[in-house]
Amino acid sequence: MSIFETVTEQMKDAMRAREEVRLGALRGIRAAFLTEMKKDGAEALPDDVCSEILRRLEKQRKESIAAFEGAGRTELVARETEELGVISSFLPQLADEETTRSWVDAAIATSGATGPRDMGKVMGALMKAHKGEVDGGLARELAQAALAAREDA
Repeated sequence: MSIFETVTEQMKDAMRAREEVRLGALRGIRAAFLTEMKKDGAEALPDDVCSEILRRLEKQRKESIAAFEGAGRTELVARETEELGVISSFLPQLADEETTRSWVDAAIATSGATGPRDMGKVMGALMKAHKGEVDGGLARELAQAALAAREDA
C-alpha cells in the first residue's frame, strides 16, 4: 500500500476513533498530497514525492515547535509535537551519525574536494547519492568539519 493510501486509511480510522489531533494531522498531510496532485492532474502520488512532502511538513512542525516554545505556548507545543509524531511515522528513518560520516567521506573522495570552498560539490554528490536517507543539517556539519580538517592538514 502506498503512503497516500495509508494516510487515507489511517484518516478513516482516526475519524472512527475520534482522535482529534491525529485526524487533524492526517487531514493536513492528505491536503498537501492533494495540492501536489492538482499541480499536474495526477491520479496518484509516488512514494518518493510523498516523502518529500512529508519532509517539508516535518520541517514546518519543527519550526513551529521552536517558535511556540520561545513564546511559552506549551499547549501549542504539545499539539505540534503530536502532529510531528504522526508525520514522522510515515517517513523512513534517516541515517545515523556514523553512517552519515562515512557517506560524507565518500562524497569528499568522489568529488575531489580539498577545502571548505568545495562544500557545494560535496553536498551535491552526497544528496544525489543519498537523497531522502540523510539529514542535510547533520551532513553539512560533518562535511564542514571534514573539509576544514583537510585544509589544515
